[in-house]
Amino acid sequence: MNNKLSPLRAISPIDGRYYGELSVLSEYFSEYALIRYRIQVEVLYFLALADAGIFDFPETARPGLLQLFEQFSEEDAHQVKKLEQTTRHDVKAVEYFIKQKLDQMGLQAYREWVHFALTSQDINNTAIPLLWKKAIEEQYWPALQQLLDALELKAAEWMHIPMLARTHGQPASPTRLGKEIRVFIERVRGQMLLLKNIPFTAKFGGATGNFNAHHVAFPQINWEDFADRFVQETLGLSRTRYTTQIEPYDHLAAQCDALRRINNILIDFCRDMWLYISFDYFHQQVKAGEIGSSAMPHKTNPIDFENAEGNLGWANAGWEHLSNKLPISRLQRDLTDSTVLRNLGVPFAHTLLAFSSIQKGWARLQLHAAKIREDLEQNWVVVAEAIQTLLRKAGYPEPYEQLKDLTRGHKLDQQAIHHFIDQLPIPETLKNQMKQITPWNYVGIVQ
Repeated sequence: MNNKLSPLRAISPIDGRYYGELSVLSEYFSEYALIRYRIQVEVLYFLALADAGIFDFPETARPGLLQLFEQFSEEDAHQVKKLEQTTRHDVKAVEYFIKQKLDQMGLQAYREWVHFALTSQDINNTAIPLLWKKAIEEQYWPALQQLLDALELKAAEWMHIPMLARTHGQPASPTRLGKEIRVFIERVRGQMLLLKNIPFTAKFGGATGNFNAHHVAFPQINWEDFADRFVQETLGLSRTRYTTQIEPYDHLAAQCDALRRINNILIDFCRDMWLYISFDYFHQQVKAGEIGSSAMPHKTNPIDFENAEGNLGWANAGWEHLSNKLPISRLQRDLTDSTVLRNLGVPFAHTLLAFSSIQKGWARLQLHAAKIREDLEQNWVVVAEAIQTLLRKAGYPEPYEQLKDLTRGHKLDQQAIHHFIDQLPIPETLKNQMKQITPWNYVGIVQ
């Protein structure tokens, strides 16, 4: 049996069909990446102990120690995994790997300061927030901003294009195409602000969060201040003060919920774009050699928006499970968070894949202005709201009811609307004002 992983043999499409597009995420969410970030935390903690005066460490040895994570290789990761075969404990394997490197550098005297007084979760609950923060800052924000920039470009271009609106799927007061796109841009930006205000929190406090081992060894040191400086200044995270063995994950859960809300907005967007394409408001750029249907040669399907919707939904299933599960742990800690957190990159990858699909679909759209105008022309009934509002202003009795009798269930054109206006016992100036209203200029003021 061929055990070598290839895109054709991968179980997940993230590591198979879409790996070429998403391979950069392995720098954050793979086993290799997790080991590297664990080593980074262990090394920086080791040096922080030295800086706090716990032990004297030669300054000349620091660069070599920093290289353990700065120049971490896949071969190094294999060495850690080999150690794990014996330890059957992934964090302990990292500890032993660093100790071996110290031995090789002739620094055996310092090996027991590696992982000093820590539990594995002091490493996991700093390494994972650290890689998570990097992935959000370096991959998520740029991808989402690129998508919003693409939407905004077309929203500005289409801002003055009148379009029939539909409430409950029925013709309604006209709108502007660009404004409808900006609805989604504003919604996403609002959720982005909320997401950016959620801190990347970490746990660092020993086996049950009380610095028991730290304090018994060095009672003269203020370990809470030490941990605050280490987590906040060295790692760039926020330390949760009161914890059990693990970080409570409430802020990570909130981030997952925020990511899910942004995805929900984009699902809504994809479905609207799908409908606009079905209305023939947009044509899709035809690509040479591309096939829309294996049976119907004429078709050009909105596959990019459909793929995006599917991936956003799949991602949301992951975000929801993470946000529901992670904050719950029995007593001081159970192990369910560990296996769940290993899947943090899965909804992240599906989310970024969806962003890419939306952009591909968006770039293919070609405005069919004639069809948009035709729909407005076929729905003169939408000016009924304007007419009855002006009649209300003029004090005319029961204008809504009269317009309802005229329009409901009827297909009216401009001539029919103007005939109705002409029969009204109102001043000519008001009649003329009403006749100036059309489905393509009754679009409001929102820019």
